[in-house]
Amino acid sequence: MRLPWLGNSRKASRQPSSNDIYHTEIIADVPVPERNESVRFFSRKVVRPGKLRRFSNRDLRESLLSCFYLGVAAMLPVSWWGPICSWGSRFRRRRHFRKDFVRYDVAVKAVLGNAVDTKTMFEAQLAAIHRRRLTLAAHLVAGWRWSPAIRLEGLEVLQQALRNGRGAIIWCDQFTAQTIMGKRALHEAGVDAHQVSAQYHGFSPSKFGFHVINPPLVKVENRFLKSRIVFERTDAYQVTTRIQKTLKANGVVLMTNTVYAGSTFTEAAMGERGWTHLASAPANFAARAGAALFHMATIETVPFRQYRAIVSELSAGARAPASPARDTATKNLAVQAGYILSKRDHMLETLEPCPEQMMAWSSAVRLTEQPTEAAIGNDGA
Repeated sequence: MRLPWLGNSRKASRQPSSNDIYHTEIIADVPVPERNESVRFFSRKVVRPGKLRRFSNRDLRESLLSCFYLGVAAMLPVSWWGPICSWGSRFRRRRHFRKDFVRYDVAVKAVLGNAVDTKTMFEAQLAAIHRRRLTLAAHLVAGWRWSPAIRLEGLEVLQQALRNGRGAIIWCDQFTAQTIMGKRALHEAGVDAHQVSAQYHGFSPSKFGFHVINPPLVKVENRFLKSRIVFERTDAYQVTTRIQKTLKANGVVLMTNTVYAGSTFTEAAMGERGWTHLASAPANFAARAGAALFHMATIETVPFRQYRAIVSELSAGARAPASPARDTATKNLAVQAGYILSKRDHMLETLEPCPEQMMAWSSAVRLTEQPTEAAIGNDGA
């Protein structure tokens, strides 16, 4: 699912479109007979690599927000944090409504239906994104003053899968609490996880952000990880090898649902009439390595006080029978398609109680029918 317009600068229209940067082709439409629907697989190749900016327009704003929320976390009681985030989200609310709300409204209603109050949900999402920033600050400076309760559901099923000795992949959704609190939930439950992460993971995609703004987030996340598997599009082989070795050692690999890192991704129907784009890598590794594949969503139930982390196993459905080697690729796509639809169902199930915490939404039209849009960044894992 995608919400690409939040955070775009005033010069977004001057940026090259995704068609300028990527060459995207349809690989296959894979039917899933028991679901009476199909999954579309795409390949995406870089034809015009983007140039990394030294300093982006959002860097100054992110720096000021980081300093502000560090002060809030260090000096003010936890009971004040939620109201302050709501107050802070109002500063640019009018601009977000002017530039972002129309497309957000269309995307949300395509998934949840026309009856949903998208205006209230949009305001709540802006506040949730600010709480995400303050959560990072709280881990840096709040110390003993802040001890949220985190309930992890599905740990027994994960442990049972690991007893099979083939490792496990946890496919995480882009909820505002997932980045830090999801990893913390697993760590506190004794799960040593390896995070697959983009090199420029964080709040800013610029060189300045990579060296100044993003390191605190990476440092906090690393407290709750056994290791971080950092990738670039140019070294897919090394990353693939390391993930395979981790799974063979019965390790746990975390992946976030972002379609921009890999060379392939998928599209499936979502909700009422929407379309969601899902990474194909988690399903591909699970299909090839025989590792268990899990869905994960971390939800903030009471701001800064209570969190709910949900881990549930995904199913590929009715698996195809053994076939000659020449049909291996086809059967692999069939298994992947089953996983994709299972992931879609779990995502929708966990999305409905708290849609305002989802940072990325689907589109109301298929990718092949969308107009050309400016290239965007992604927070990644």
